[in-house]
Amino acid sequence: MTPNDTIVFFHAPQTRSGGTRLLLEELGAPHELRPVNMKAGEQRKPAFLAVNPMGKVPAILHRGELVTEQAAIFIYLADLFPQAGLTPGLNDRLRGPYLRWMAFYGSCFEPAVVDRALKREPGAPSMSPYGDYDTMLKTLTDQLGKGPYLLGERMTAADVLWGTALRWTTAFKLVPDLPVIKDYVARIGARPAVAKVRAADAALAAEHEAAAKAGVAS
Repeated sequence: MTPNDTIVFFHAPQTRSGGTRLLLEELGAPHELRPVNMKAGEQRKPAFLAVNPMGKVPAILHRGELVTEQAAIFIYLADLFPQAGLTPGLNDRLRGPYLRWMAFYGSCFEPAVVDRALKREPGAPSMSPYGDYDTMLKTLTDQLGKGPYLLGERMTAADVLWGTALRWTTAFKLVPDLPVIKDYVARIGARPAVAKVRAADAALAAEHEAAAKAGVAS
């Protein structure tokens, strides 16, 4: 792998980029981890804003190009390492459903959850990207009920995304802890890669906390 081929991964623990770190582990993807200490405000400093003007993680640089947005990163990385078996190929009948659930996360699930968390009334159905919260959630849980994974018997990168998202949204009571969701989260959470990444992120979070406190004290 040449330097230009190196996947540079900008990551902060206890954020959405945890899912990307997990995906990289599941894919066995070599990469260079560049931590962003959000507790110290590094995401708003010029060095990181030069990478991603949005000041957000996850973000990756590969072959001289920037990729942001969770769904885009997941699709890109899983396609980059097809040997891991976490993405249906272009001619696979499951490719369309796979892309559907990748897009559904960002276009329907997150907007609905954010509106619910902020106790914000959604727009009229004709203006709302997700219609209404209850329909969004039922669409998701009906699919999970066909399990064990979003595409049935086959686990894909979409399950890494959704397993991570549903774990934190149920933990913060943004999504009800329904049996079908609870079982799904437990199924994804039992994978060896999850324990490994959680331990690594806990250590990184402690480092960032200490560094931020030291910066304040100085």
